[in-house]
Amino acid sequence: MTRMRDTLRRQAGIVRSLLIYWRPGRQRGLRGLYAPFISPGDLVFDVGAHVGDRTAAFQGLGARVVALEPQPALLRCLTRLVGGRAGVTLLPCAAGATQGEAELAISDDNPTVSTLADHWRTTIGEHNPGFRDVHWQRRLRVPVTTLDALIAEHGIPRFCKIDVEGYEADVLAGLSQPIQGLSVEFVAGALGIATRCVTRLEQLGDYRFNAIEGEKRRFMWPAWKTARQTHEWLEAGADALPSGDLYARLVHSDELTSPPNDQGRQS
Repeated sequence: MTRMRDTLRRQAGIVRSLLIYWRPGRQRGLRGLYAPFISPGDLVFDVGAHVGDRTAAFQGLGARVVALEPQPALLRCLTRLVGGRAGVTLLPCAAGATQGEAELAISDDNPTVSTLADHWRTTIGEHNPGFRDVHWQRRLRVPVTTLDALIAEHGIPRFCKIDVEGYEADVLAGLSQPIQGLSVEFVAGALGIATRCVTRLEQLGDYRFNAIEGEKRRFMWPAWKTARQTHEWLEAGADALPSGDLYARLVHSDELTSPPNDQGRQS
């Protein structure tokens, strides 16, 4: 009975994610957001692919996608949803600072917050009310690669999305060369991780930054900020946003203004 209850809990968590991330109209909005970053034939890394909504958007723009997802149940779901699409490569692993293995803490109720980041997991509930009722029921040893290793095997991506629940800075620690465009998740109560990400990107190249609140698809700032300005924004509390994503673009890319596309549609 206990095993059946646990199985149903895991399935319910995945269904919840599917309802959120695969709702009608969402793919159009995601493609509009990423179109200024990605052209047909470009390579994209999706680190923390979850149920594949962003992988699908990248592929829908004509990109080749290497998507990483270490959770077996989510990987099976991901395989059914996007595994058969042309140009999509699914890898059953996580990314970090070094290659090897690590322990993944899995939340059956909320699989999107499963994490390798022990300190983040044990402290985030104290600083962010949205995580106070989150529990991580299981542990699983998973293989870990690095962005450098992925580049050595697949090439340099045009864009890299990193959404790994407090492990973003560790993922960037495994990168030793600039990538044209990236995004990293941030959450209130752990903004120091985003600060470390900005610092690491400063070391790799001359980047400008913008932010998106939560799951919206509209950039917050008309003009992209310098690393210093972004540090100041984070240190001031990131406008008290519960969560969001920081986007980074190399200065020598196209004009660093928010692209005029349909990203304002919030389907």
